[in-house]
Amino acid sequence: MSEPANRDLLPAGLRDILPPFAEYEAKVVGRLAKYFTAHGYERVKPPLIEFEESLLTDGGAAMAPHSFRLMDPVSQRMLAIRADMTLQVARIATARLANAPRPLRLSYAGQVLRVRGSQLRPERQFGQAGIELIGADNAAADAEVIALAAGALAAQGMTGVSVDLSLPALVPLIVGRPDEALRAALDHKDVAAVRQNAGASADILTALIDAAGPADRALERLGKIALPKDAIAQRTHLAEVIRLVRDLMPHLALTVDPVENRGFEYHTGIAFTLFAKQSSGELGRGGRYFADGEPATGATLFMDTVLDAMPGPPPARRVYVPLGTAPALAQKLRDEGWVTVAGLAQVKDSRAEAKRLGCQSIVSGGAVAPVE
Repeated sequence: MSEPANRDLLPAGLRDILPPFAEYEAKVVGRLAKYFTAHGYERVKPPLIEFEESLLTDGGAAMAPHSFRLMDPVSQRMLAIRADMTLQVARIATARLANAPRPLRLSYAGQVLRVRGSQLRPERQFGQAGIELIGADNAAADAEVIALAAGALAAQGMTGVSVDLSLPALVPLIVGRPDEALRAALDHKDVAAVRQNAGASADILTALIDAAGPADRALERLGKIALPKDAIAQRTHLAEVIRLVRDLMPHLALTVDPVENRGFEYHTGIAFTLFAKQSSGELGRGGRYFADGEPATGATLFMDTVLDAMPGPPPARRVYVPLGTAPALAQKLRDEGWVTVAGLAQVKDSRAEAKRLGCQSIVSGGAVAPVE
C-alpha cells in the first residue's frame, strides 16, 4: 500500500508565503507600481501562459531553457508558462499598442515560474516588478530607466543602491560570436583562459577585463583600448549614459564590467544590474533590447531579493473587538489605521482571547485599551 501524500510538501524551489509577509509583499509591490505610475509608466497585465511560439521565439528564445511547457487541451497547441515578463510586455507594446504614441512607457508586476533555480536564486517561482520604455533609441532613455529603477529601490528605504553597467554586445563586436569556452572564461574573468581561447583578440579582451571597476576609472581605461568602430560607438554611448544618470541621481554608485554577459542573453546594448548594501544578491536587472524590431529598454526588480533586503513588515496595530461592539466604532478604528479582529462569540476572558488572536489592544468601554 502506498503511503499517503504529504500535503505540506512542495516542489523544490516553491514555497508558501505566510502572514504577515504576503501582505507586506503586496504593499511593497503597490508602492513600486505607484512610483512607476508617477513617472508616466502605465500598468499592463499579461497572462501567465502563452502559446509557445509567441513566448519563446525571437528574443524569447533565450528564455526557452527556463520555461515550463504544457499542452493546451482546448487548442491542442503547446503553451509555455512565463519565466520572465519583459518580452510579454514587449509583445503587448508592438501588437496591442502598436498605434500608441512613442516612446511608450509601460509597467508591470506578477509572478514568474522557471524550470530550475540558480545558485544565487534557488527559488523557481518569484515576483517581478518592472518598467519598459519602448520606441526610444538614445542614451536619455537608458539613463531614465536606470535612474528610475534605482530610485524605486531607494524610495523603499534601500541604502547604498548601486548599479553595475555592462555591454553584452561589445565582445561579439570584437570577436564575432564567442564560443562556449571563451564566454565562460570572460564571465569568470579568467585571464589565462581568455588568452588561451581568444586568439588575436586576447590583448583587447584582457584589457577589457582589467577595465572593470568604478565608472570613472573604467571609462578612462576603456578610452585607451583600440576598439573596432562599432565597439567605439558602444563605449561612447556608455559614457553618455553615465553622464545622464549622474545628472538624474548624482549620488548613485556606478561601476562598469565591459565583458559581463550572464543573464543578458537577449540584450543588444547597455545592460545593468542593481545592488544595495543590505543584500548580497541582485535586486534587479535591465538593459536595451529589440521588441519585435523596435528599440526598447527596461528594468526588472526581483521581489524575493528586494524583500529579503528590506527590514520586513512593521507590527500591525491589531485591536480585538468583542462581540456586540457597535459596528460604527469598529469602522472608526479602521479609518484610524487599526486592524480590527472581531469576536464571533461571547468569551469569559476577552483580554485572553485578544492575546490568543495576536491583538495588542482591545475595545473596552467604548475605547481602545492595551491587552496587558
